[in-house]
Amino acid sequence: MTTFDNAHRQRRLAARHHLAVSTQRVDTVADDLVGIHSSDPATVFLACQARVQGFEPQMLQEALYERRDLLRILAMRRTMFVAPVELANIMDAACSQALAPGQHKRLLKLIQAQAQALGADDPEGWLADVEAQTLKALADMGPSTAAELTERVPNLGLKLTAGHGKWTAQVGLSTRVLFLLAVKGHIVRGRPKGTWRSSLYHWAAISDWIPNRWAPPEPASARAQLLRRWLRTYGPATMTDVRWWSGWGVRVAKAALKDIQAVQVALEDQQVGYVLPGDETPDANDPAPWTALLPGLDPTIMGWKERGWFLGPHQDALFDRNGNVGPTVWANGRIVGGWASTPKGVRFKLLEPVSNAQRLKIEAQAAALEGWLGEHVVTPRFRTPLEKTLSREAGGK
Repeated sequence: MTTFDNAHRQRRLAARHHLAVSTQRVDTVADDLVGIHSSDPATVFLACQARVQGFEPQMLQEALYERRDLLRILAMRRTMFVAPVELANIMDAACSQALAPGQHKRLLKLIQAQAQALGADDPEGWLADVEAQTLKALADMGPSTAAELTERVPNLGLKLTAGHGKWTAQVGLSTRVLFLLAVKGHIVRGRPKGTWRSSLYHWAAISDWIPNRWAPPEPASARAQLLRRWLRTYGPATMTDVRWWSGWGVRVAKAALKDIQAVQVALEDQQVGYVLPGDETPDANDPAPWTALLPGLDPTIMGWKERGWFLGPHQDALFDRNGNVGPTVWANGRIVGGWASTPKGVRFKLLEPVSNAQRLKIEAQAAALEGWLGEHVVTPRFRTPLEKTLSREAGGK
């Protein structure tokens, strides 16, 4: 069995994640990384800024909203990604559609519990009617915000009580219905209302947004296609990594690995990893020395569950309690620190020693990112201990 030590894995990461050598196209990044996390809208732009030569926001905006080569989709682990349309179609069949029945049942249960207050004598029929009215409004109005849709479909403005005991909260029905329609594949998030950092999107009927959408593949075939793409970039990976990233159960994950004839390899920590057939040979050449400042929720870091081979002992400083990573500083395949966007510019802190040459490169990249951001301060949606400390020290929140 071929052995991949950590250095081999780090060399692969450098080359296959466009970190040692940048690329020229945003769609290349979104395709090769098998989607870019979009739960925090700034992540997509900052992930491209770190990998695409001469990147400016309009390059991504044109791909998303003008050419529509890229699409926002809720996929693996109920997480939002930006992906090329063809890949998004695979994600939808492999992951998203399996979420729809459970999400429908969950919303219906909330409506049933509050049926009298909502005026929903027939909860199932009532929900179906709200969905149909919402789709009709989008067909008539074109891309619209939740507030604009609520003017046409007043029931979207109703509130639901979610949770139990002291953890209850009021949730707008529009949030749940639009989420459900997106998971079912009927609607898609379009252009935001505001800047590239905004998460208030216009919604559009997917049939209008992408008129010539591919027919979805059969789910098992889609899972095999998705896993093959992922292992091409993220392999070797453990079964834990496969299951965590995809959100699949063990039976489904094993079947997908079998379908693509994944090959077992040995990892440095004595675990078994998987790679694609023909990809068992570790990369021989070291990339040129490189450093990078990657954003919170960057797809490279969120591509594996077991991250010790590049994260080292820095979990507590760089992740929040729910497992969301904050902004990180990299050097030659390892995370060596973190950074923050602050009122006084980009600030970073190293958590382990680096060479003088590496430190100079990191300082130059921080200055370049500061210039690129201009007057914008980008606060991650999921804040981590080191990011908050750096922000406070620079007069931020």
